[in-house]
Amino acid sequence: MGTDITSHKLQIRNLRLTDYDNIRDIMKAAYAGMGGAWQAHEYKTILSLFPEGQICIEDKGRVVAAALTLIIDYAGLEDDHSYEDIVSDGSFKGHDPKGDYLYGIDLFVHNDYRGMRLGRRLYDARKELCEKLNLKGIIIGGRIPGYAKYHREMSPVTYIEKVRSREIVDPVLTFQLANEFHPKRVIRNYIPEDNSSRSHAVFLEWNNIFYESRKKIVWGRKSNVRIGVVQWKMRAFKSFEELLQQVEFFIDTVSGYNADLILFPELFNAPLLGHYSQDDPPTAMRALAEHTERLRDEILQMAVAYNINIVAGSLPEYVGETLHNVSFLCRRDGTWDAQYKLHITPDEAEYWGLKGGDALKVFDTDIGKIGILICYDAEFPELSRLLADRGMQILLVPFWTDTKNGYLRIRRCAQARAIENECYVAISGSVGNLPKIENMDIQYSQSAIFTPSDFAFPHDAVAAEATPNTEMTLVTDLDLDLLKELRKHGSVRNLDSRRKELYSVRWLK
Repeated sequence: MGTDITSHKLQIRNLRLTDYDNIRDIMKAAYAGMGGAWQAHEYKTILSLFPEGQICIEDKGRVVAAALTLIIDYAGLEDDHSYEDIVSDGSFKGHDPKGDYLYGIDLFVHNDYRGMRLGRRLYDARKELCEKLNLKGIIIGGRIPGYAKYHREMSPVTYIEKVRSREIVDPVLTFQLANEFHPKRVIRNYIPEDNSSRSHAVFLEWNNIFYESRKKIVWGRKSNVRIGVVQWKMRAFKSFEELLQQVEFFIDTVSGYNADLILFPELFNAPLLGHYSQDDPPTAMRALAEHTERLRDEILQMAVAYNINIVAGSLPEYVGETLHNVSFLCRRDGTWDAQYKLHITPDEAEYWGLKGGDALKVFDTDIGKIGILICYDAEFPELSRLLADRGMQILLVPFWTDTKNGYLRIRRCAQARAIENECYVAISGSVGNLPKIENMDIQYSQSAIFTPSDFAFPHDAVAAEATPNTEMTLVTDLDLDLLKELRKHGSVRNLDSRRKELYSVRWLK
């Protein structure tokens, strides 16, 4: 990853009047030679007409990208309309609150934030706004800035077809096609000043397949959450960079399914232990910990770039002469947090000298409240009960086990945690072998995602499960609203039925 984004905190929201200075500066750079930025009174007008349609991404309070949108009546739209017909010299007379389509009029990203896929986030936000407003779709007049280089040898129609067939890459049209927009026709003289497009544009449409249904907006809490689980293969890596490449492969793959979160297993960087002497396992593990900060930062950059929350399994951390096993939550807004393994197995203490942490956290994310328990911790029901009392909806369990009986302890306990706490539980483990690496030589796993056991959920309370001992991923949708329904109207209601006058679980530290 090229740009260091570990100090950023990205948030998607609606634009405000006070954002104008940021918007003006970005538009001046993005539309140099094509009119530049809107005037302050024009900006104020569009916010007053349709505030919900003006979406931005901020970084620590400063707007770094934005998408501006109107509602139009499709039937009244001329085939050869121009950009000016839509914006009406800054009065936006074409906006019709009773219309049936969103019209995307502008989308721009600050130059310093290019390559971070912020445009994709804004397109996703527009789509969910379209669904929320129950509109038929989104239409845009898409620029084709790569056409100027080819205009002497082909027509705009031919150029568009070559972009569609991937013979040519256009910096705008290729991106729009990747976001499920379909070309309908060429618009001539759309923006006369757009020399790079030779004044042409492509009339593009995205269809809302959920028309007549209701969906929550993207920057609110989602009711349907898509999570991915990696069943990771332990194999020799020649370098840190090679391991990182494999990590990015899975993140890229799972994010391609528009997943909200991806979970890796416990100590997934253990193959790098092979670079150190196996005569002294404690020293080797401490040497491995030297890579942890860099690996966390690289994964955090991927979380932002691929627009997905990442639970980085667990990694060794050596600070103040104490060795911990820690799981990092890398959020897609550029922030991160950590959960330390609390219970250390006798084997971990003996071989590596690991120590347990002393804090239990519930993490706020854009998909709701999640908890993380590393492997052995999932076998202590008190921890997940404490998390559930703090609002946890999804429990994530990165684990490492070498034998089937060890794996079954994790699986059975994870299934119990889902039932006891009326939550979803995802477990992620490793497969494969690591010859000549002490205490990490064999692996056994069948990663899975478990649900509560009631009529609204799968009959076996398993949302998805991997093939045992095979490297693969799971991608599953979880309905958080079903948890609310279960807790109020379930056949049994474990959380509500507790005899609190007789017993309780308390965190003492």
